[in-house]
Formats: sequence, structure tokens, C-alpha cells
Amino acid sequence: MYERIRELREDNDLNQSQIAEILNVSQSTYSRYESGYLDVPSEVLIALSKHYNVSVDYILGLTDK
Repeated sequence: MYERIRELREDNDLNQSQIAEILNVSQSTYSRYESGYLDVPSEVLIALSKHYNVSVDYILGLTDK
């Protein structure tokens, strides 16, 4: 999951600060999500899936679409 959220961010040409602002979290919190040091809350997973137009299952690595 952590690699997927990094790949989605990079594929959309966003830096960590930009996506953190979209999610209304600090850049350091978002960095911890990507590195796996902090569990990603369900509301953040939902926000990421809506922003990137992918399913939560994709972000979690359960599907490839």
C-alpha cells in the first residue's frame, strides 16, 4: 500500500507537501504514511481514492485496477 500511494503521487506530478495539503495533514504526517511508519486512516484512504480516481482496493494492493 505504501508504495502505491507514493507511485500515485509521483505519477500525478505532486510532491508530498501538495498531497498533504489536499488531505489536510502535515507534510511530515503524509511522509510517515508513505514510509509505513504511520497507518493510513480510512478517511485518508477514501480521500486518496477519490483524488486519484482509483479504488481503495487498488491502494491497498488487492486489485491492479
